[in-house]
Amino acid sequence: MPHGTQSATSGPSAPASGGVKEQRVTKQRLAVSAALDELDDFVSTQELYRLLQNKGVSVSLATAYRILQSLADDGLIDVLRNGDGEAVYRRCAVTGHHHHLLCRNCGKAVEVEAPAVETWAARTAAEHGFTEVAHTVEIFGLCPECTARKAEGKL
Repeated sequence: MPHGTQSATSGPSAPASGGVKEQRVTKQRLAVSAALDELDDFVSTQELYRLLQNKGVSVSLATAYRILQSLADDGLIDVLRNGDGEAVYRRCAVTGHHHHLLCRNCGKAVEVEAPAVETWAARTAAEHGFTEVAHTVEIFGLCPECTARKAEGKL
């Protein structure tokens, strides 16, 4: 998804045609969305909250949680669990289904498409009679920069 697009929808907070719930555009929602547009890597709600506070944006932590979850539910941002099990969020440039390589040291994320994983997931689900399946694959490791720092003894 290109940065800055589909960051919020206008209209009442009631179901729209097709059962998709439209979200009210609020100052807080716009601020959260704009902050995500400025970030390259995944961010936790706590980190995003601190970033907003440092910019003087008035948004409560609970509101930040709700907005991030809403954006994720609407498919406008990616959410995943980091190595510690904490939910982290990012606006991704890839609009279709994709996966991530995540550095467990610095948090760098790389978006990857994995057709072999898609084929395997569909075949495995079908073999067991599952339908309407979804999956998430996140690969954790050290990015090239952190690998080099580790080799130099700086990590």
